[in-house]
Amino acid sequence: MIPRTDHASPTRLRSLFDAQHRASRTHVDVPLAVRRHRLLRMQALLDAHGGALAQAVNADFGVRSPALTEIADLFVLRTLLSSTLKHLPRWMKPVKVRTPLYLQPAHAFVQRQPLGVVGVVSPWNYPVQLALAPVITALGAGNRVMLKPSELTPQTSALLAQLLAASFSSDELCVVQGDGAVAAEFASLPFDHLFFTGSTAVGRKVAAAAAANLTPTTLELGGKSPCIIDASCNMADAALKIAHGKLLNAGQTCVAPDYVLLPRGREAEFEAAFAAAVKQLFPRIAGNPDYASIQNDRYFAQLQAALREAQAGGATLQVIDPQGVSPASSDPVTRQMAPVLVYGAQPGMRLMEEEIFGPVLPVLPYDTLDQAIGYINARPRPLALYWFGTDSAARDRVLARTVSGGVTVNDTLMHIAHENLPFGGVGDSGWGSYHGEAGFLRLTQQKPVLVQSKWARGDLLYPPYGPRFKRVMGWLRRLV
Repeated sequence: MIPRTDHASPTRLRSLFDAQHRASRTHVDVPLAVRRHRLLRMQALLDAHGGALAQAVNADFGVRSPALTEIADLFVLRTLLSSTLKHLPRWMKPVKVRTPLYLQPAHAFVQRQPLGVVGVVSPWNYPVQLALAPVITALGAGNRVMLKPSELTPQTSALLAQLLAASFSSDELCVVQGDGAVAAEFASLPFDHLFFTGSTAVGRKVAAAAAANLTPTTLELGGKSPCIIDASCNMADAALKIAHGKLLNAGQTCVAPDYVLLPRGREAEFEAAFAAAVKQLFPRIAGNPDYASIQNDRYFAQLQAALREAQAGGATLQVIDPQGVSPASSDPVTRQMAPVLVYGAQPGMRLMEEEIFGPVLPVLPYDTLDQAIGYINARPRPLALYWFGTDSAARDRVLARTVSGGVTVNDTLMHIAHENLPFGGVGDSGWGSYHGEAGFLRLTQQKPVLVQSKWARGDLLYPPYGPRFKRVMGWLRRLV
């Protein structure tokens, strides 16, 4: 058991920030060797303590397989570190840009510099990956970092604080622990950039707090990510991939499929394929060490209440219990909740208005592809969209006529695993992207520099604006 530390006071928060701010302004240029050393220390930390972090996550959830944490948290971070170390020399180089003829013989380039101090507020659902991925990106970009991990995973947050304090000086990287009040105080600090991952509702508050300091933000939020099953799809294959995406971490994933749009009349076919997929992935629910718990009692109760509301409003619930014994499907002690398909869910129900964040999947029939596209476009833009089928013309219509943070075709989740694709939301699902070079550039000041030649005649455009000026402007108009 890792003891929780006292919540950080406003004075302590400001002291930590001021130390990092001074260091960032004293050491503005952060060379490659320094950045590499910081990243290599992080790599060594994960290699030495990955198992302990996985156990801490398991303790915070109740049931959360260390294998899942290895795949979804630690492997992702190791891949990010490896890629960042490999590409960092190229990313850091100034980028030459073409200089138009009317400015020659000057030349120009973009200099890539650290922003300074980056604040990171991370969530509970992937408490290692979503804490350290932005930190790794910020360190690669040469910044100092303050991390506020979730109070809902106290064991993991405390261990992260302990391990990072042993590997980094507090003016390089520090961890601030505390509740929502501490998070609010944290967001009000005048960071050079604030990176938040969490719900849209809290994201609005973070953005408002940052705006008071004109602090730029990256908001990685959530939303209701749809799956469109096209008439041309292989139903068994689609159902397996949707089940995997929905039930990974028991649905507590920001890009988990939130609802399915299905050709009308194929509901029974989908249900049978989905049930077979669940049984293949999780032969049992309660007591299965590979099937994650809902993270806490409050969220478990909220999901149950949303299902009761839907049922009272006329929706039909189909519990997918691989063992065929519905009373044992959901265990309120371990909070292991069986998958539930919901038919007939109506607008206004919580399941249709809020991100579900659990193993509950509304199934909505559609008659035409235009109807499905219209349904998506009538709602806030999602973080992810998934399309299943073999009809390339239908696929291209969906891609052209919908806007989402990202898309995976004929699978779920996997676009976020591609290190060269930017990951982020749009509209209510967030703004700003990271992963790979996109993340490096997000947390880097791209400073434009124009170097004037000693042979330049800039004075040709200086006042007084007489006949010579008119001749020069006439020449420039013809040039452009």
